Amino acid sequence: MKYDFTTLMDRHGKDAIALDHIPIPDAQIRTGFSRIPMWVADMNFPTAPSVVNAIAKRIAHPAFGYFDIRDEYYDAVINWHKTRNGIQDLTRACIGYENGVLGGLISAVRVLAEDGAKILIHTPAYIGFTGCLTNNGYHIVHSPLIRDEKGIWRMDFDDMEQKLREEKIHVAVFCSPHNPCGRVWEQWEIEKAMDVFRRNDCYVISDEIWSDLLLDGHRHIPAYSVSEDAKMRTVTLYAPSKTFNLAGLIGAYHIIYNPYLRDRVEKQSSLSHYNSCNVLSMHALIGAYSPEGAEWVDELRQVLSRNMEYACSYITTHFKGVSFAKPEGTYMLFLDCEAWCRSHNKTIDALQRAGIACGVIWQDGRPFGGAYSIRMNLALPFSLVEEAMERLDRFVFSGGTE
Repeated sequence: MKYDFTTLMDRHGKDAIALDHIPIPDAQIRTGFSRIPMWVADMNFPTAPSVVNAIAKRIAHPAFGYFDIRDEYYDAVINWHKTRNGIQDLTRACIGYENGVLGGLISAVRVLAEDGAKILIHTPAYIGFTGCLTNNGYHIVHSPLIRDEKGIWRMDFDDMEQKLREEKIHVAVFCSPHNPCGRVWEQWEIEKAMDVFRRNDCYVISDEIWSDLLLDGHRHIPAYSVSEDAKMRTVTLYAPSKTFNLAGLIGAYHIIYNPYLRDRVEKQSSLSHYNSCNVLSMHALIGAYSPEGAEWVDELRQVLSRNMEYACSYITTHFKGVSFAKPEGTYMLFLDCEAWCRSHNKTIDALQRAGIACGVIWQDGRPFGGAYSIRMNLALPFSLVEEAMERLDRFVFSGGTE
């Protein structure tokens, strides 16, 4: 490969909560075990060289005053979605800066729903959705995803329809690819979901931050692209932060075709006076959404696909009682450990602490909606994926917990 996805990057002391924080209370790493960060959704790879070069070039000029977003920024976004997602009609007017996807989500909800309104979300659900919506006084109504006969997560369209109608819900949050399940929705699924939303006069806020990180050849289809009606009822949110490991720089954007919604979302986003682009974030996106950045992402997807294939195969072979649906996108694996916990008479808390004890820092899946779930990040060098699986096998699943 042209780019480096194998070097073990030392992030200690470099402002990385992935290494410096343990997300499970009272969990301790035993002496002799190094930390393998497999929880918060950032990657343990260096970002693309095109990003670093773009930032370095700008830093070489020692003035950082007020600025306007460059034409190159908008051109980069338009070209990225044209070449990666086949979108031919995206214009600058449809693109608006957001500090983050969750901030954009709240701005859109405030435009589309009254205070205290009910919002439909599929579950398992990203904890960021749950936290920001409840923190702002909205009430979440869950529509559970269901596993079909092949174990694939699917939307329950009948349940969606019933809840939208009976609960009088007019705003839904859609996640594509889905976090934490890793589904990459097919065209017919998105079309059917958008038709359910249309029939119930429900607007859609679509979080597509994971859309570049597809595994094994899967293809992303923007929710707004499936019909003219979908285009007019959807606020779509993106960011280069997940794809290029830039969460610490801050910076996202929305795509809104409906001018009535666009004007009001942009007004709502402006009210704090803090929803403004950072000059280095602007140059980072321009560097990310370049031909070199695209080449880097294509290699990254191969690396993530290999990591996911290995981990899924290893878990299936070695961890009896642990199940999952193999993700089609993202780099997160959502494990169901109920059968293992019950057969070993262990709590999910004990299992989580046992993993961390041997240095595998993974994440409690219960806040996402899985009673016996653990969320695991596989965006790290393959050698660490191997090491993590071997530790879990020896010290946790086969060796038992203390």
